[in-house]
Amino acid sequence: MPTLILVRHGRSTANTEGLLAGWTPGVALDERGARQAAALPGRLAGLPLSEIVTSPLQRCQETLRPLLDARPELRAHTDERIGECHYGDWSGRKLAELKDEPLMEVVQTHPSAAAFPGGESMRAMQTRAAEAVREWNARVERDHGPDAVYLMCSHGDIIKSLVAEALGLHLDLFQRISVEPCSVTAIRYTRLRPYLVRLGDTGDFASLAPREEPSGDEAPVGGGAGAP
Repeated sequence: MPTLILVRHGRSTANTEGLLAGWTPGVALDERGARQAAALPGRLAGLPLSEIVTSPLQRCQETLRPLLDARPELRAHTDERIGECHYGDWSGRKLAELKDEPLMEVVQTHPSAAAFPGGESMRAMQTRAAEAVREWNARVERDHGPDAVYLMCSHGDIIKSLVAEALGLHLDLFQRISVEPCSVTAIRYTRLRPYLVRLGDTGDFASLAPREEPSGDEAPVGGGAGAP
């Protein structure tokens, strides 16, 4: 079965403003995110991509633009199932404000029970994304063979949930996974089990250095902004 390359979109204006973007329209890459996207073709050079699939949201489309320009033989297929979690009434709000919401504790410690008001549950998010991957695995294998490699550009919580699913982890453990903006995660699928072969690879270790302000114990909903 194919190998899936999961790319989180580059850093966005919502990331730098501390907003939970969700499906809010008009959220673009910031300057750093644009540089991250511009570097993506070089990072993936030599990797024979057979298909590219993307979330419909602008920040993912912008992340892929340099890669598609560098590989004109490919086009991006849009799949809403790998779009961001529908955060409902939380969308567009500041993460600092959401920290005091009772639901945030559930999101952090028991996400399988978390459902966003006016939005979807985190279980539904994981289910739709995993179904999309299974269908694309079958399609890519059928059209390009069992050793094909393809790419999906998606969002932090989506990618974390897919990693948890591949590792056989309960969704309640997915907040232990971190994927920074424009990071590359790779899952090799086989007949019997998937293998996680890369996780959150940015090639940049700046985010591991101590920060002036502690990052705290909570996992950023939506994935966070990455290194400062």
